[in-house]
Amino acid sequence: MVEFRGPLAGFGVTLTTMFKKPNTVNYPEEKRPTAPRYHGRHRLNRYPDGLEKCIGCELCAWACPADAIYVEGADNTDTERYSPGERYGRIYQINYLRCIGCGLCIEACPTRALTMTNEYEMADDNRADLIYEKDRLLAPLEPGMDPPPHPMVPGATDEDYYRGTIPLAEGGGR
Repeated sequence: MVEFRGPLAGFGVTLTTMFKKPNTVNYPEEKRPTAPRYHGRHRLNRYPDGLEKCIGCELCAWACPADAIYVEGADNTDTERYSPGERYGRIYQINYLRCIGCGLCIEACPTRALTMTNEYEMADDNRADLIYEKDRLLAPLEPGMDPPPHPMVPGATDEDYYRGTIPLAEGGGR
């Protein structure tokens, strides 16, 4: 009699589970929202006039324990200005085959140029496509933003940009 209790208990668990509501989602047709503070794909941010926040300091690459970030800085000129400072990130790459999503790069960024979004879909069938270049990482231009390179807002200094006190004209642009 004792020999039958073990298998019957197992079948009992199976029977009760069979009639419960499923806890699955039809992904990718149905996508559950992520938590507000979820660490997903990285984004390089812009200032309200369209200039890039990245100053090419490479601190994010140095802070990355997985060596997933490569940054090559360059100097801004009077004719070609990509960021308000004297330097900008000419080449910016994140290798998502190596990235562990720890967020240390975000903490290291002195200008808050690098943040993480809620996007989590980064699967691909090609390894080379999982190395995101600057063009895929930059935040899109919003209405009123001018694509760089362009000069800083007239009358503004790089200190105004870093403090967030840029004197923008009516309508958001320069």
